[in-house]
Amino acid sequence: MRVLVTGGLGFIGSHTVVSLISNGYDVVIVDDLSNSKLSVLDRLETICGKSIDFEQINLLDYNSLDQVFFKYAIDFVIHFAAFKAVGESQEKPLEYYQNNLVSLINVLNCMRKHSVFKIVFSSSACVYGTPDSCPIPETADIRPQNVYGRTKAVCESILQDTSAAISEFSVALLRYFNPIGAHESGLIGEDPNGIPNNLMPYITQVAAGKRELLTVYGNDYPTPDGTGVRDYIHVCDLADGHVAVLKKLENNTGVFIYNLGCGRGYSVLEVIHAFEEVNHVNVNYAIGPRRSGDSAVCFSNPAKANKELGWYAKHDIKDMCRDSWRWECYARDHEV
Repeated sequence: MRVLVTGGLGFIGSHTVVSLISNGYDVVIVDDLSNSKLSVLDRLETICGKSIDFEQINLLDYNSLDQVFFKYAIDFVIHFAAFKAVGESQEKPLEYYQNNLVSLINVLNCMRKHSVFKIVFSSSACVYGTPDSCPIPETADIRPQNVYGRTKAVCESILQDTSAAISEFSVALLRYFNPIGAHESGLIGEDPNGIPNNLMPYITQVAAGKRELLTVYGNDYPTPDGTGVRDYIHVCDLADGHVAVLKKLENNTGVFIYNLGCGRGYSVLEVIHAFEEVNHVNVNYAIGPRRSGDSAVCFSNPAKANKELGWYAKHDIKDMCRDSWRWECYARDHEV
């Protein structure tokens, strides 16, 4: 079975490639390197012990993508490639809608043309917006509160409508919560361009001396320590979830929606203190004002994935912190 992985050199995509190959799948990576690096491919091949097919194209270029489908016999698609910065999406809505929607439409048109009918879509807990209560089930209302989240919600609708119109299409919508951590080898991990948008890479960069200070946005939320609570999941657990859902799609048609999260929340300060404890380093932080649009608590109910896929998050917050720091140290020492 050959899987086309779009955005396969990115953070989640690269870890999923490792999980796919270790489970016997052949992989073709498509990436335009706009938010990733070609050196990731070399490190993936080191981890996997084999060469990996790679095509550098932008998914907005339909003809180039079509040629990939002609060149390889594709059985499944896992679609990661997308713009993903929440703040930037508010500033550049047209760019986000064009990239995230048109790239998916091009993928689906190529799939239809080449009779490939199984796709796993990288969605986000952002589609839920601010939840009425936690844990959040897949049946919760869809009401995203930023442009990035709305692009994901529209993409989900495109996929559901496609499956309804073309009965052969099997679609899995995976709603991620907050992936952190890195591969145990330390060779791949989250490597954002510029200022990190997410908590963990900011923590690691402050601990490594790349940045002076981490700002914690608000300590007056109705949570045990006043800081926001989120569901953090190890990226390797998340990657394994994609393999589990591929096996579901092999013999089933229709649309399947799953939360991928740990099912419990950790506060910002809990993450910082766990990172300091397991890695014996200091993280310089200061409390700042709340950030507009942030909710106090957000964590998943992963029971559906547990039951239907046999998938469970295996790593705890200490594992996530330890692996994140191992990757940061590798990236620093090798000038990645």
